[in-house]
Amino acid sequence: MPSRRRFLLPLAAVVALITGAALYTPDRDRAALEARYLAAPSDLRNIDGVRLHVRDEGPRTAPAVVLLHGLGSSLHTWDPWTRALSTEWRVIRPDLLGHGLTGAAPDGDYSDERAHRLLTALLDSFALERVTLVGHSMGGRLAWSFAAEHPDRIERLVLIAPDGFASPGFEYDKPAEVPAVLGLMRWVLPAPLLRANLTPAYADPSRITDDTFVRYQDLLLAPGNRVATLERLRQTVLRDPSSRLARITAPTLLLWGEQDAMIPISNAADYTRLLPNATLVRLPGLGHVPFEEAPERALDPLRTFLRDSR
Repeated sequence: MPSRRRFLLPLAAVVALITGAALYTPDRDRAALEARYLAAPSDLRNIDGVRLHVRDEGPRTAPAVVLLHGLGSSLHTWDPWTRALSTEWRVIRPDLLGHGLTGAAPDGDYSDERAHRLLTALLDSFALERVTLVGHSMGGRLAWSFAAEHPDRIERLVLIAPDGFASPGFEYDKPAEVPAVLGLMRWVLPAPLLRANLTPAYADPSRITDDTFVRYQDLLLAPGNRVATLERLRQTVLRDPSSRLARITAPTLLLWGEQDAMIPISNAADYTRLLPNATLVRLPGLGHVPFEEAPERALDPLRTFLRDSR
């Protein structure tokens, strides 16, 4: 899914939005969404005051790999990787606050600090002392910032086109600029508008399957998720990451699609400069979500990294 810096309405869509009621997009029914996207009732866990949707797959005695998705996505984005990884590793993947079947935060807090507390509680609930933490885009920012604050919990770190550095509209030490018209998203989200935001995440948009698009649409329209997305954007305050990145000593793999139009691969230089133990793997011909666009090809360097680090 596009990162927060690209979660903006195309100008043409603004004109369409003012037509109002004709484009009204109601929330999806929660029960219907659970029937389609919940694998088992036990995947809904009460953790740290949150009804968290999380899947735990693979051998329970194997080393644990925790996967954090990006903005507007869900744990289902990792389906292809989980099928492959769970033969050798224990794979844990949550729907982050305001996403998927987890839904809105009960206290309305979408700060990175709240995400860190929830992740700590999740690891504690599984009695996991150390894990390999994998994060994509927004989830990448949560992953590296968690690794900086909790180095004792991180065995290895994998960052896929991570977010975290300032960019136009997202300056350090101040809330992000969220256009007022974006607030209409809570009532209006027609399919063409959503597709316009999803398409740039792929180097080859023809690889977006109908099932993938419907999944994004359904779960963005889960009760409370649109409001949560807007609140997360409003609450996001970036801090200069330099000092925190510099103190991460865990072996780190950076995966980046060379055709990433959301967070360009040129940003990788900031991470390789500051992370003392990082390796960059470039993925030719892939965009912002390589694990969806070409799952097996994007997985190869991760599988090698995990095996060589044993």
